[in-house]
Amino acid sequence: MTNISILDLNTIQLHYWFNDGGHTMDAVVFNKCESEFLGIAKEIAQKLKVDLEIETEPLGEGGLRSWFRFTTKGKDALKVGIVLYVITNIVCGPISTTIDVLTRKAIDSYFENEEITQLLEQKKIAELKFDIAKIEAETKKLSANIDENKVEKKRSNYYEYLKSCDKITKLSVSVTDSFKNDVFFRKEVKRIDFQNYIMTSDDLEPDEDENAIIEIISPVLKKGKYKWSGIYNGEVIQFAMKSNEFKTLVQTGRIVFKNGSSMNCHLIMHKKINTEGIVKISGYEVVFVNNYFENGEPIETPEYKRKQAKKEAERRQLVLF
Repeated sequence: MTNISILDLNTIQLHYWFNDGGHTMDAVVFNKCESEFLGIAKEIAQKLKVDLEIETEPLGEGGLRSWFRFTTKGKDALKVGIVLYVITNIVCGPISTTIDVLTRKAIDSYFENEEITQLLEQKKIAELKFDIAKIEAETKKLSANIDENKVEKKRSNYYEYLKSCDKITKLSVSVTDSFKNDVFFRKEVKRIDFQNYIMTSDDLEPDEDENAIIEIISPVLKKGKYKWSGIYNGEVIQFAMKSNEFKTLVQTGRIVFKNGSSMNCHLIMHKKINTEGIVKISGYEVVFVNNYFENGEPIETPEYKRKQAKKEAERRQLVLF
């Protein structure tokens, strides 16, 4: 594709293509886009343990082009190339593929490069003061540390800003050397596909704990959409009691909580992600109570007994067949 050595890769070009033949775009949108791109780049570099410095260069025409040069104090050219490969694949990779898979595919693709294969066979290049195979194994292991939610949200923000600028027809991301004469690696996304990269909701898949132990601070004894208070994993939480059967047992006085009383339950923790890609718990729900404790002894709830009886019946049915 080009004569650029894989060891010289240190620059990413973002190219915004316009429908009016011009070379300018909304400054606010442009700066927001660049900020989200840098956020992605920094997350990748940090998690792959590459101490990068990122410098920007003067803008270029042909639509609008901006360049970011990546350098590292340790002169680990190979590691810089890996980071650029990963960033490009994540920004323009298939939206149906998870960040983790995109990262691993990018690393695999980088090390399958013919030049790297030859270097592995030769192991004579003076500039390579590290074992290529070791770097490959290390980066694959470290890639699992990338915060998928943070990267996905920043990518979503990036394309949301792009979509807001009506004149942009597509984005292309290229990897090259500092001279920018040739392109080593290039991907693009057309405007029609921008929406596919934008998260439709800030709600994430909830976490569940089917055997959560909650110490009751204050149950709700009055009917209504009031929340209970309890201590879960050392933290005070407010939660909705969704088990109407258990709630009725408490409200009618058939179950009485005392100081230090607790229960074993199925807890659902709902999560949201903010614009910075930080995930926070937005609410707690108890959907099922397995047992509660009296004098330190667990007492199974009627709903738990029915659930266990149903499981046993299903198990016996399977044995018959």
